[in-house]
Amino acid sequence: TVPLINDALKVLRDVAAGGGRVLFVGTKRQAQKIVAESAINCGQYFMNHRWLGGTLTNWSTISKSIDRLKGYDELLAKDDSGLTKKEIVGIQRQKNKLEASLGGIKDMSGVPDALFVIDTNKEHIAIKEANVLNIPVIAVVDSNSNPDGVDYPIPGNDDATRSISLYCRLVSESILDGLKDGFGSSEKDLGADPEALVEENIKSIKPS
Repeated sequence: TVPLINDALKVLRDVAAGGGRVLFVGTKRQAQKIVAESAINCGQYFMNHRWLGGTLTNWSTISKSIDRLKGYDELLAKDDSGLTKKEIVGIQRQKNKLEASLGGIKDMSGVPDALFVIDTNKEHIAIKEANVLNIPVIAVVDSNSNPDGVDYPIPGNDDATRSISLYCRLVSESILDGLKDGFGSSEKDLGADPEALVEENIKSIKPS
């Protein structure tokens, strides 16, 4: 796990350093909150509710739904929208549905440059779409998971909350380090060394 996660973190760091976008994907219950918080923490994007078929391979259609979501946001933010209470409730309901599915990618503006996936079995459609577009897939691969289509597998537990937190934290910190490098910072800290980053963080899940 350690050498493979080091390889994965280097890829993600390089993507971020080059100005690329990373999409975190994890829709299983125990991963939803962690995936969202980790992606937001490093300024990236996420899908944690339900993968919509065609999110990557039919981006033009997804973009129209995102535009509709943004339109609802603008409409509901107006004090003088001229809408009745009933109309507002209806729009709010539609907005909530779109927000759950697309809120994490509404500012992505195009297909991502890499996917980070929790649970390859559950997210197999996302992986297939990424493969079609030659988007690199980094994924946690559990003992019951199919590694096909994963470019950078991380052998590990994709069910335990603590392990999901560890992987997401490592990925988030590597992306932040890549962003810092991309901005031309000359600072070097723990996050600049993937192996040191793994060793430091992996202590958090070792039994005392």
